Amino acid sequence: MAITKRGLVLGATAVAVSTVAIAGVGLHLYKGQTFMRAGAREITDDGSLQPMAMLSLQAFFRQSPKELVDEVWQIIDRTYVDGTFNQVDWKRIRNEFLSKSYASNEDAYKAIREMLKRLNDPYTRFMDPQEFKNMQVETSGELSGVGIQLAADEKTKKLTVIAPIEDSPAFSAGILAKDIILKIDDKSTEGMDVNKAVTLIRGQAGTKVKLTILRGEKQMDFNIQRAKIEIHPVRVSERPSPQGKVGYIRLVQFSANAPVDMQKAIEKLEKQQVAGYILDLRGNPGGLLYTSVDIARMWLRNGAIVSTKNRQGEQDRERANGRSLTNKPLVVLVDGGSASASEILSGALQDNRRAVLVGTKTFGKGLVQSVRPVGRDCGLAVTIAKYFTPNGRDINKSGITPDTVVQLSEEQRKDLSLNRDKVGTPEDPQFAKALEILGQRINVYRQQSPRAETKP
Repeated sequence: MAITKRGLVLGATAVAVSTVAIAGVGLHLYKGQTFMRAGAREITDDGSLQPMAMLSLQAFFRQSPKELVDEVWQIIDRTYVDGTFNQVDWKRIRNEFLSKSYASNEDAYKAIREMLKRLNDPYTRFMDPQEFKNMQVETSGELSGVGIQLAADEKTKKLTVIAPIEDSPAFSAGILAKDIILKIDDKSTEGMDVNKAVTLIRGQAGTKVKLTILRGEKQMDFNIQRAKIEIHPVRVSERPSPQGKVGYIRLVQFSANAPVDMQKAIEKLEKQQVAGYILDLRGNPGGLLYTSVDIARMWLRNGAIVSTKNRQGEQDRERANGRSLTNKPLVVLVDGGSASASEILSGALQDNRRAVLVGTKTFGKGLVQSVRPVGRDCGLAVTIAKYFTPNGRDINKSGITPDTVVQLSEEQRKDLSLNRDKVGTPEDPQFAKALEILGQRINVYRQQSPRAETKP
């Protein structure tokens, strides 16, 4: 079955599937067979919303609870990225789970989650109808929750914050990337499924949830009021520098509309004749694969962007298409909350020597998931491929190290979290260093191409 490129999902998108207020969900759908319901519409293979026609016959005549368990097993068996299933006897597991009786769909859901845990892959997971509905972020510009992306740490299995959504209640409360959630309303998260944690944290706007956080060796409680969260993926402004005006673009998520917003931002700043750019990917947990490729092409005239490899070893490579919007100097800000699509973009810019990376090591998420409907209104996220930077780097678990490392102290991080007007200013140590490096690159650029100030 053909996979549409624009439907591929990144690892951190799968992380985003498990968000409390989802920050961008990618889809990998199959023509003529399945679709994801979106209210009275359906999301098609190209990611567009169309009036909903009819349920596929496969989805309509769904099955007993045991058949749902087997359907999930079959999808994993056909598509999972590791043919050894992470050294698990997957056929034996099928026999084990199909030898049992299931009295209800809920029994099947529980069994499926237990079965998927055997893979030891926190990004391959089952979603019941409510959880699947929660992840359909494309159908709404306004989200409800506290605004954090969650995942089970691949090594410790602890419930870990990927990043808080900027300007969300969690962000304002001081939740940080890499925080470990120990308790939710005093209920221990030990061994808790990510979807279960999301369900406990979500709730009506105006209500509160208590999160007990472990940060380093310090434990602390946060009482956070839930709210409606509106996400604008691209924020653009102009900053002064000794070399002239500098364009500052902050990209907070790789959503479906981010490329359009990014193009408008670059074109606006080009008209204002900025001398260079700072692209801020700090705290960006990722999103759609095609979005990262589209945005990379706005900065890269030539060169590879990313390659993906499935379990058969088949590779799909994405390259620049000669349609970059600018070739002016670029510095990219990254940190531990920059994951997945953020790492694809920053890795492509770094490997092609198009930009200098400043900040701290990125999250380290190099996996691609597909998200598809199963059963009646349920969903399944499956790790189907790994991705690599242009130079062939596998950044999964290791992350991308910036060209210039600038660590923030706990006090500095807290100050920037509480005083958002300082972010992207000289009072932001990482931005200040980026501005210094950008100034040096602007001087070199002007010496090399004194008449190429406005067009690539």
